[in-house]
Amino acid sequence: MATHHASPGEIVDLATWAQDVPNEKTKVIAKTVEMELVRLVLSAGKEFAGHKVSGPCVIHCITGEVECPAMGTTQALTSGQLLYLMPGEPHAVRAVVDSVVLLTIVFKI
Repeated sequence: MATHHASPGEIVDLATWAQDVPNEKTKVIAKTVEMELVRLVLSAGKEFAGHKVSGPCVIHCITGEVECPAMGTTQALTSGQLLYLMPGEPHAVRAVVDSVVLLTIVFKI
């Protein structure tokens, strides 16, 4: 079954977005040539491994608490907080408690 991606103008509920595939939790919401939106669901202690992207990105903690090693330090984000990173900045996302994160990536064209 193909994974549903959001259409322009479609409302996305991040709490229920992955229910169309029973075992999927982390999911690409939308992807274009210019940007990508990803809902990350991380259990306590799990990590979205270190990486970097070509454009700026925003890590937005929707629920829970995550740690984000980047820019020579590790910062904690809790529900409603976000972190903006410049292009090419190595980073990771580690869940302190069960968490949902919205990752927004803008690609350089």
